[in-house]
Amino acid sequence: MQHFRVGVLEIEFRQKGHNSAMKAFYSDHFVLPLPEGHRFPMAKYSMLRNKMAAAIQEVQMLEAPAASDGELALAHSPEYVQAVKSGSLSPQAQREIGFPWTPAMAERSLRSVGASVAAARVAMKEGIAGNLAGGTHHASAAQGGGFCVFNDIAVAARVLQMEHFRVSKQALKVMVVDLDVHQGNGTASIFAEDASVFTLSLHGEKNFPFRKVSSDLDVGLPDGCSDPAYLEALDQALEQASSRFSPDFLIYLAGADAHEGDRLGRLKLTEAGMAARDQRVFDWARAKKIPMIICMGGGYGHDLETTVAVQMNTWRLAHLHWLHWQNRGF
Repeated sequence: MQHFRVGVLEIEFRQKGHNSAMKAFYSDHFVLPLPEGHRFPMAKYSMLRNKMAAAIQEVQMLEAPAASDGELALAHSPEYVQAVKSGSLSPQAQREIGFPWTPAMAERSLRSVGASVAAARVAMKEGIAGNLAGGTHHASAAQGGGFCVFNDIAVAARVLQMEHFRVSKQALKVMVVDLDVHQGNGTASIFAEDASVFTLSLHGEKNFPFRKVSSDLDVGLPDGCSDPAYLEALDQALEQASSRFSPDFLIYLAGADAHEGDRLGRLKLTEAGMAARDQRVFDWARAKKIPMIICMGGGYGHDLETTVAVQMNTWRLAHLHWLHWQNRGF
C-alpha cells in the first residue's frame, strides 16, 4: 500500500513537469580486497546501486569525487589524513579500523567522504540528496574505528558551514540525526565543543562502542527493542532536540542495522518499523523546511538482500521527500 501511494504521487509530479532527478552518489566500484570470511558486507553497496537503478529510475546516480585534503582537514588532523593516504597507519590503527590498509582502502575512504560532501552541496539547492554509502560515525579527528576511516558526516557539515559563511556571512546550524544501531562516538567527539552542530544518537545501549562519547542527545535502547518502543523514543528525541536547537540543515544517518534480521544489531525493528522510522525523520525535516542528506551507515544482515530491502525503502521515501521539495508541497 505504501509503495502504491508513492507511485501515484510520482506520476502526479511528473505530469506537472518535474523532470529532473534526485541525486545519489556512489563509490562501490572501489572495493576493498578483504580477507575471506571478513564480516564487513562489502557487496551490499553494489547490490543497493543495482536495485535502485532498476526500481527508482528517477534517481540519478553519480560517481563520488574524492574529498580533498583541505576538506578532510576541517574535521581530521592533517597527520592522520596523510597516514591514511600514504599507507603509514600503524598495525594498531588498522586493527581499530577493522580494515587492512591498501590503496583501494584509502581511495574508497576518500570517495565515501566526497560522496557526502557532494550530496550536501546538491541538497542545499534541491532539498535532499544522498550517499549510497557513508555514515562513518566511529571515526574521530585523529583515528578511525569500527569500519570507519574518515567521518563523512563531520566533513560534510564543516564544508557546508564554511561555504555558507563565505557567501552569507552567517552561521549554518547543522543537526545530525544518527539512527544507526551503534552510537556515533566519533561524530560526538568531533563536535563536542561545537555549538553550531547538534548531535542526536538513538542506539543500542549495550552495543558497540562499549565506551560511548556523549552526543548532545543520546538515547540508549535495550536489547530486543521493538517497533512501538523505538518509534516512541524517536518521537520524544526529535521533540526534545527541537526544543534545544533550530537547525538549518539535517544529516540523517539511516543505518539498516536496527532491523531484526541484522547480525550485529540486537534490536527487533521490523521492515515496516524501519520505514516508519525513516518517514518520521523526513516528516520532521519537511515540517521545518530544512534541506537534508541521507547516508547509509551500517547493515549486516544474515541475508544481505534483507539489508538492501530496508535501504531501498529508505530511498523510496527519500525520493518522495525530494518530489515534495521540488513542488514545495510542504
